[in-house]
Amino acid sequence: MENKIGVIGLGYVGLPLARLFATKYPVVGFDINKGRISELNQGKDSTLEVEDDLLRSVLVEAPLQGNGLFCSADISDIANCNIYVITVPTPVDKNNRPDLTPLYKSSETVGNVLKKGDIVIYESTVYPGVTEDECIPVLERISGLKFNEDFFAGYSPERINPGDKEHTVEKILKVTSGSTPESAKVVDDLYKSVIKAGTHLAPSIRVAEAAKVIENSQRDINIAFVNELAKIFNMMNINTKDVLEAAGTKWNFLPFKPGLVGGHCIGVDPYYLAQKAQEMGYHPEIILAGRRLNDSMGEYVASCVVKLMIKKNIKVNSAKVLLLGFTFKENCPDVRNTKIVDVVHALNDYKLDVTVYDPWANPAEVEHEYGLTTTQELPSDKFDTIILGVAHNEFLSLDLDQFRKETSVVYDVKGVLGIEVDGCL
Repeated sequence: MENKIGVIGLGYVGLPLARLFATKYPVVGFDINKGRISELNQGKDSTLEVEDDLLRSVLVEAPLQGNGLFCSADISDIANCNIYVITVPTPVDKNNRPDLTPLYKSSETVGNVLKKGDIVIYESTVYPGVTEDECIPVLERISGLKFNEDFFAGYSPERINPGDKEHTVEKILKVTSGSTPESAKVVDDLYKSVIKAGTHLAPSIRVAEAAKVIENSQRDINIAFVNELAKIFNMMNINTKDVLEAAGTKWNFLPFKPGLVGGHCIGVDPYYLAQKAQEMGYHPEIILAGRRLNDSMGEYVASCVVKLMIKKNIKVNSAKVLLLGFTFKENCPDVRNTKIVDVVHALNDYKLDVTVYDPWANPAEVEHEYGLTTTQELPSDKFDTIILGVAHNEFLSLDLDQFRKETSVVYDVKGVLGIEVDGCL
């Protein structure tokens, strides 16, 4: 039977995957955002994850008529698919509790077109049990079909690294799994046919879910450790970067760096694992301690900056601050769960006048998501304080003297500026 693939959700994860599948299979990319569909059908990707010429090379004008990608917001266009891959976000709410709404909604969408023999694969990062305990019941209820008799499921966690042009989807080893041995082989073979790095077939969906959620939890904890070190060494007037470079000469030292931990994975996934652990009656101390420490770093950066301003006799109230960067990481337009927003709010609490300059961040998106004003135009003013928040390539060669006053503070959150600064993490 020919694989006809429907990819549900065409964001940072779904589009690169749909593009890759489309090189070998008929693919329909489905998204409820009609503006996004219109953009993609014009061969443009605002996330910058897929180059425009690469996207145009796989676009086709009709669904499932041959290999290629057809993008649509019409559910009827995915009705004839037999494999559905769900790649929607899994955020947390304002209380850091998992929000499964996108998964429920996308499962309802697929349930409306699900047929006997179909396979539904989830890629969204979740805690163990979500696929089978939360999503499958939705598919059964909407479709009227019975799980593992009429239709089957798989889980293959996404490993997309936004903005990374080296570790693209086909170059990252893929974990796969299925709800039966037979469906697991189908899922594994499907990914194996396009993933150059190969696959790892996990023994169950729950194992695959657990593997994904601990990947980012591990990074979160390690970054929290070096963030705590940075706080300690700053109090001791020791340069943290120098300490890490010295320690890094040992062959088994892990090269993590301090910083603001945001984005759609590392800053979110540990809460999914913690939530499930607490439901089981266990309080995960290390995971949540790491989250608390990393979530405190925005306020910490702001307080360090204010202390430096006071030492230079700069009047804090209404002082002008230039914050370079707003996205959650360098050389990427993704502003989801950026922790720069915590720095902005903390600086505003100190009554500072903050200008945020980021050539990568869409000002309309920032305004919509956070109610903050940013600019993509290089400021012409002089500032009392300059903060490098995100290490975009454009900032590394930027002449900061054009923004400085005689006593301006320069603070380097990322520790990458090749000049003498007043402070850094």
